[in-house]
Amino acid sequence: MTTELDALRSSPLGAELTPSECAVLAKLVHLKTLADGEVLLPEGARDPLVHVVVEGRVQVVKDSVHGRTLLHTLKPEDLIGELSFMDDEPRYATLIASGPTKVLCLGRADFETLVESEPRVVYKVMRAIMRVAHRVQRNVSRELQDLQNYVYRTGAKL
Repeated sequence: MTTELDALRSSPLGAELTPSECAVLAKLVHLKTLADGEVLLPEGARDPLVHVVVEGRVQVVKDSVHGRTLLHTLKPEDLIGELSFMDDEPRYATLIASGPTKVLCLGRADFETLVESEPRVVYKVMRAIMRVAHRVQRNVSRELQDLQNYVYRTGAKL
């Protein structure tokens, strides 16, 4: 059985934390269990939580008049909602559990209580979140470059 502390230690959020810092943050997180097909967050929702996939998978899907499109599948150790956690923007897509899934949840309001008492913890967690956001941005840039190369070098018809 995975505990909050175990999940935090193995997550990107706890990567730089010392054992005592991890114990401080572990008091603010909780594990959420999702059944297969259960919606974690619907498109358009505002969510003050950052989630970490602990077990299972979470599908990022976008509904349109043409049906549902799978945009990405998140796996263990992936963060969910790291940008919304910081800027409170609504979700771009729906998040759905693919199989039995567990996610670790950290609320922004709880996290902000550490600003004065544990500023190093806040700093380290925010660095972890920014590393993930930066990695995602780099991956999107690479994929865009690959698409541009495909379209312009092969003369592909869209």
